Amino acid sequence: MEEDSWQLPRDDRPEPPAATGPEWFQRAVAETPSSHHVTVADCDIHYLRWGPEAGARPGILFIHGGAAHARWWSFIAPFFAEDRPVAAIDLSGMGDSGHRESYENEFHVAEIAAVLEDARLGEKPIIVGHSFGGYMTMSFTGRHGDEISGAVIIDSALRPEEEEREPPGEGFARPKPYFPNQDIIVRRFRLRPAQSCENKYLVDFIARHSALQDEKGWTWKHDVAERGGKYRAEPLADYLKEMPCRKALIYGAESVLVTPEVLEYMTGLYGPNDPIVCIPDAQHHLMLDQPLAFVDALRSILAGWDM
Repeated sequence: MEEDSWQLPRDDRPEPPAATGPEWFQRAVAETPSSHHVTVADCDIHYLRWGPEAGARPGILFIHGGAAHARWWSFIAPFFAEDRPVAAIDLSGMGDSGHRESYENEFHVAEIAAVLEDARLGEKPIIVGHSFGGYMTMSFTGRHGDEISGAVIIDSALRPEEEEREPPGEGFARPKPYFPNQDIIVRRFRLRPAQSCENKYLVDFIARHSALQDEKGWTWKHDVAERGGKYRAEPLADYLKEMPCRKALIYGAESVLVTPEVLEYMTGLYGPNDPIVCIPDAQHHLMLDQPLAFVDALRSILAGWDM
């Protein structure tokens, strides 16, 4: 087994400290999800699940951004799990899922499809994808859009000259950094793209779930080789424009990715009845900047779709 994919047995991993932060956050993360695994193309894929076995409304699958993980949704998902099943995936190479030799969109699409089925999210569930997860949502709908009832893209930027500005790449690999203890690695955690965040308790929560301890010390869970531009080789703008299901966009007012020029272009890929929602005082990681405003925005979109 390669050193960068080695992990302690799951039952032996150090537990993060008790949640700190406001009452709403502590209540949300106290809603402990069940943990599940499914094998996709010889790779172990992990996901979390909240809510009932079946609900009156379509289930939801949350998809994280690049180098992130399912726990980014631990304080968001419980708000939607009272009357519908909810899941959050760890895409391969990230979180508690296994690593691959290479990471193509087709693998991530297959992982999403497998979790949608294994998590029992009901007929025609909804996908909510942030950043890289939004691109994977577009890629999924390009192949299986008629199998879901809606897709919400969260601050995933598309430009008309995307392929020229960010050509497909093979990713990159570098030695993983190691740190002597959990407190130090948590302090070294940084959001990418870089931004500040006033909700330090959320950043700390995310950071503690982003790290693992192995025989060499503390390091990050994600495989450095998964980061690259290969996913942009697909016609994501066409997938978004021609989505056979309902679609919506949520973006941060201060996002460095969804600039006014990007927003103008992307608005043309949505129809007149497709919600486009701006979260004030929020940057790219808007669920960290304005978590309750994000919950309200997503609730409003889903309420309109439930009618």
